Amino acid sequence: MQNKMRKYLIKIPALLIYSRLVFSVLILLLSINQPSQFRLIINILLITGLISDIFDGIIARKLNVSTVRLRRLDSAVDQVFWISAMVAAYIVCTPFFQVNMVLLMLLFSMEGLTYLISYIRFKKEVATHAISSKIWTLTILATLVQIIATCDSSWLFMVCVYAGMITRLEIIAILFTLRNWENDIPSLYHAIQIRQGKPVKRNKMFNG
Repeated sequence: MQNKMRKYLIKIPALLIYSRLVFSVLILLLSINQPSQFRLIINILLITGLISDIFDGIIARKLNVSTVRLRRLDSAVDQVFWISAMVAAYIVCTPFFQVNMVLLMLLFSMEGLTYLISYIRFKKEVATHAISSKIWTLTILATLVQIIATCDSSWLFMVCVYAGMITRLEIIAILFTLRNWENDIPSLYHAIQIRQGKPVKRNKMFNG
């Protein structure tokens, strides 16, 4: 009976995660077809997607169904969602991306490097869910909303780029610090504690 209940409960955060796959497809279709009010609709989907990303983890932890498999799925779907958002923004506002291509390529390279290091060291994808990365996600959302709405972004875009580079460097440091693959590492400080065999206190709301 308990196993059946657990399978039912785990579907709630899983549905929130999979909803972002649906949003990804809708965002791409809207950017390609560009119907009336498509910019507004895309931005609503982006904001809704972020909200689902916040609450899937919170609900999973509240229901005590936050498994490693679920967290890995969350990370993979997040990548698809944000890549789709970036592609959509590029389709809608190509000139902006052409002007800022060098910075964007550097940022994407840093992101790719985190995954490469994780696969080389642990044969698994990144799933640290660091607090700094969560903050960076907010800047990504704000920047994409502004770009899609106006096809322009100045200081906000630069904040997003540099915040992304700093958080990627922290993740790389975390990956080199850990002896074994783990998910939900709040910060480099916590990774050092784990390496030293010390107990790590995680935020119940945001990092399991």
